Amino acid sequence: MRKTDERGPAVPLEPTGDELEKLLAGAIEYVTSVLARMPSTPASDLDGVPDFLADEALHRLPAADGRALDEVLAVVDHAATKGLNTASPGYFAFIPGSGIVAAAIADLIADVLNRYTAFAFPAPGLVALENSVLRWMVDLFGLPPTAGGLLTTGASMAAFSAVVTARSTRLPDDFRAGTMYVTDQAHLATAKAARLAGFPADAVRMVAVDADLRMDLAALRAAIAADRAAGRIPFCVVASAGTIHTGTVDPLHAIADVAAEEGLWLHVDAAYGGFFQLTERGAARLAGIERADSLMLDAHKGLFLPFGTGALLVRDAALLRQSHTAQEAVYLQDLGSGGLPDFANDGPELTRDFRGLRMWLPLHLHGVDAFRAALDDKLDLAEYVYEELRAEPGLVVRPAPELSTVAFTCREDQSGGATAELLRRVNAEQRAFLSSSRIDGRYVARICVLNHRTDRARVTEVIDAVRRHVAIVERGG
Repeated sequence: MRKTDERGPAVPLEPTGDELEKLLAGAIEYVTSVLARMPSTPASDLDGVPDFLADEALHRLPAADGRALDEVLAVVDHAATKGLNTASPGYFAFIPGSGIVAAAIADLIADVLNRYTAFAFPAPGLVALENSVLRWMVDLFGLPPTAGGLLTTGASMAAFSAVVTARSTRLPDDFRAGTMYVTDQAHLATAKAARLAGFPADAVRMVAVDADLRMDLAALRAAIAADRAAGRIPFCVVASAGTIHTGTVDPLHAIADVAAEEGLWLHVDAAYGGFFQLTERGAARLAGIERADSLMLDAHKGLFLPFGTGALLVRDAALLRQSHTAQEAVYLQDLGSGGLPDFANDGPELTRDFRGLRMWLPLHLHGVDAFRAALDDKLDLAEYVYEELRAEPGLVVRPAPELSTVAFTCREDQSGGATAELLRRVNAEQRAFLSSSRIDGRYVARICVLNHRTDRARVTEVIDAVRRHVAIVERGG
């Protein structure tokens, strides 16, 4: 029961003074405990999930009376024990997103401030902070002064707005004859965005890849020519700056040349690989990204921020705005932007949180060089994984990684069964969690290094585990 303080009767939803400090201290104690346990916490625990989900505590509805913080945090801690520990230094599956503490602190502050940032007028200073992060990214990728964008919840929303902008810019009002071009190595987000933007399924054309899994330029040109001959309207090509399968980077300059010749919108999916632009090696491998009409980024990957942090950059911000601005609403007539962007006019959301602080605060607190060093370290670790696994006679390793993903199979494993068993055995130890994919229909295991907590010691552990278990699988054990 809250007590009355010097301000008058207590407000149940507004703890103050000692009570607020106690709540924050309890949260800090829990977070500190989670981080202290992180190195020894399993990277995955998928055993007994059905029985686990039968626990009444996970389904208990809120009661009329509240509960103590330590009691509810205990339930949260219990709920987090099963599944994939994506924050673990041993998590190498899919594209990791580890989450840094500075961003969590920023979220706490932003949520307490709880300012409305869809329009600049209600929170001009905070919108200015968020816009400064966008300007930093525009400069990072060498885009012109006309460029702009917005922070999104991730690549899915960024892809949606990019496709809508390309559609509005390159196609007539009846856009159903439009066609866009991707490879089968591209992320699902773009094809899903096209469907949500109103395109029929056959509007997304799959372009062949070459032996290195990069978009085949001849195949792209042939597909465009065939569509034009059939009366379709090619309008967009999507290049990958780091595929989810292997981290492969498409030939960006060459694709940009085709897009320019054919009058196509060039969208670059840099959700995974984009922030490697901060490093010397990454910038060299991403050469040509500065020619994009739009590019999408996931800061919850390359900047290690919490899930739900993405960005869309557009070469001509006016086109983004024209494609997302609806008719004026009289109830918003009091709002003025003061020269700042109104993010509600740059994307689909009319209500949005102050998500810019979770990027702004870590970048200013730690400095850009700290992120650059962390990304360089991930490139080094991926090269280490590649060299070590390539020396293992029981494995066939895909070509050297361009970014931080290494794909491999068991030797003489045509069906994929041996590689799947190898993966199962490594994951069962719970010190690492790896995922799989298929390349040319063949099952492959993959290790993606993109967690700021992952160090050489943990990488050595997973390499040793792969070696131990590939020997067992080879013996048929």
